[in-house]
Amino acid sequence: MTTSTDLIAPYGGTLVNLLADPEDTQRLKDRAQRMPSLQLSERAVCDLELLATGAFSPLDRFMGKADYDRVLEEMRLSRGPLFPIPITLPADPSPDFHLDGDLALRDAKNDLLAVLTLEEIYPWDRAELALKAFGTLDLRHPLVAESHRWGSLNLAGRLQVVRTPVHYDFRELRLTPAETRRRLQSTGFRNVVAFQTRNPLHRVHEELTKRATVEVDGVLLLHPVVGLTKPGDVDHYTRVRTYRALASRYYDPRRIVLALLPLAMRLAGPREALWHALIRRNFGANHLIIGRDHASPGVDSAGKPFYGPYDAQELVERHSEELGVGVVPFRELVYLPDEERYEETSKVPGGARIASISGTQVRDEFLNLGKQLPEWFTRTEVADILAGSYRPRHQQGVCVWFTGLSGSGKSTTAEILTVLLLERGRQVTLLDGDVVRTHLSRGLGFSKEDRDTNIRRIGYVAAEIVRHGGLAICAAVSPYRATRNDVRNMVGKDRFVEVYVDTPLEVCESRDTKGMYAKARRGEMPHFTGIDDPYEPPEQAEITLRTVGVSPEANAEQILAHLLLKGFVREDLPA
Repeated sequence: MTTSTDLIAPYGGTLVNLLADPEDTQRLKDRAQRMPSLQLSERAVCDLELLATGAFSPLDRFMGKADYDRVLEEMRLSRGPLFPIPITLPADPSPDFHLDGDLALRDAKNDLLAVLTLEEIYPWDRAELALKAFGTLDLRHPLVAESHRWGSLNLAGRLQVVRTPVHYDFRELRLTPAETRRRLQSTGFRNVVAFQTRNPLHRVHEELTKRATVEVDGVLLLHPVVGLTKPGDVDHYTRVRTYRALASRYYDPRRIVLALLPLAMRLAGPREALWHALIRRNFGANHLIIGRDHASPGVDSAGKPFYGPYDAQELVERHSEELGVGVVPFRELVYLPDEERYEETSKVPGGARIASISGTQVRDEFLNLGKQLPEWFTRTEVADILAGSYRPRHQQGVCVWFTGLSGSGKSTTAEILTVLLLERGRQVTLLDGDVVRTHLSRGLGFSKEDRDTNIRRIGYVAAEIVRHGGLAICAAVSPYRATRNDVRNMVGKDRFVEVYVDTPLEVCESRDTKGMYAKARRGEMPHFTGIDDPYEPPEQAEITLRTVGVSPEANAEQILAHLLLKGFVREDLPA
């Protein structure tokens, strides 16, 4: 097995394409003022930072077509090295794009990050990416849904990085690959085992990582992702506070390095696991802990896992020797209360009492109810940090998303539900499609692109309301499944209740007091949903309502009952 010190020369060089001379940097900034600009998504900003610091070595740019095609087909760059995930810069077509022309890459605040000299502009196929990179077309996969808002062209070429994104949080932990390798080298251990995580660490993770460190006779690189993770995850500020508490108090300081990774995850299961191994190699690790369902988005629309439980381990093991990173399997451990220790399930003595708590139980039976997690399960410091970040379930945010044809009864039911929730003490924001178009989306038309923009704007506002503990009720036609699933991921699937108001088209037309359907049938309102533009009904909505023969009040009560069952509303009316 190749050791981490052997990997320093060929992989994860210092900084890639980052201008070092202040005068060169200033000249480039001056030129950039006259260039066309492209505002990067949060995902692209994460990718740019890791390209610039060598974390994606040997890749040093957004992929051109030859690299992109071979990565999809063979998980290799065009010149041969392993690379399982396509790293691209998608954009909508623009007259500003010219081969050999320069493009200023800017962040959400319009600050200059880099200049891209365009060498390739090529189309890509959304279905091909979904099937080959993620193994599914199911829109419940967060990246499959998200890809529907990516531009239809990929841009590639030489990068000149002016600066990497500025982070004001946990600065002492934001180490580049080169800085991390130096920190690891200073420990004196040749072997490094990395632990990928996007969740808080409990005692079982602590035990697992300590055992892995002993097993490889090395040092632990505790390397949590603080970029884009799975929608609905605990925020990284809370998580990093728990990591710091554990690392400083419960690990041998000679055998642990805590560093943060600003990675935008793809949740691509086995491919993602191989990618994580490659990235950790660049940070100086030569082993990676890989668990069941590594980097999985969970279950699909039919409730089945997207990937097999051990697919990730098997794929990385097949490429382990070439990559120079060994697999340390995440072994399932349980707590033996009579012996006050953890043990692998396969080694538990017959008849021994065991204790375990699932992730769902942590959330639903402890944190959501304000109950303290037991000390055998998690350290007191971690339990206190998590308890301080969790509100009781009935004070947590949730989005109720009504979808259906115009005239189906969405708005009427939503208005009644709003009153019922206010009566029970919830703070509610009602985002009605017609009202939003008046205030938030004025000027947008009814093309597919404009409809998607309108729905994503509503989704963004709803996600912010939910993040701050509010209850958002959204009533919009929202005709396209991909866009609704994208909003589900913005909000977080555990905080999203899709309500399909299933009313026949002829009934909707009969209710049309504004005469919109009639105008659409006369050709006076093109792109009208249900007439000359499709409506894609949900395949797995949480609630389906019928409005023929059922009153809006009864439908609102049905939704309220669902929210009561999920704990988002208190059973007892507040005094």
